[in-house]
Amino acid sequence: MMVISDTGEQLGLMSKEEAIEKAFDRDLDLVLVAPNANPPVAKFIDYNRFKYETQRQAREAKKKQTVTTLKEIRLSPSIEKHDIETKQRSAIKFLEKGSKLKLSVRFRGRQLAHTDQGRKVLTEFATAVKDYAEVESHPKKDGKTMFMVLSPIKKDKK
Repeated sequence: MMVISDTGEQLGLMSKEEAIEKAFDRDLDLVLVAPNANPPVAKFIDYNRFKYETQRQAREAKKKQTVTTLKEIRLSPSIEKHDIETKQRSAIKFLEKGSKLKLSVRFRGRQLAHTDQGRKVLTEFATAVKDYAEVESHPKKDGKTMFMVLSPIKKDKK
């Protein structure tokens, strides 16, 4: 098997017993890195330290990742001005916390003939919160509902 030292230098081809003996002399573990290679590749490492380092890297990566949630706000095609302002205030709160926002308009009965009103409500809502959000997907009609998705604007870290 091909043996690599803990510093990264190649020690050459050795028998399994000889490699284990040299690892024992250095107080290290012999770990098979590439068992399917020809010849197989093994490396001298301190296995406990190696495990600790990988766990620490996983913890660091987990700290940096962010979880985005999807909040939904339902509107109607004939929503009044005050009601839409109230919904905009709650939408701004969601966007400031980093959540994505799904705006949906549900059409009932004869409202289905006037989907342009629903599209108008969605676009007006999006322009009202444009300082906090950007349009991720434009208004789409799916059955009796029309929806659009807004995502929060990324703040530059200074």
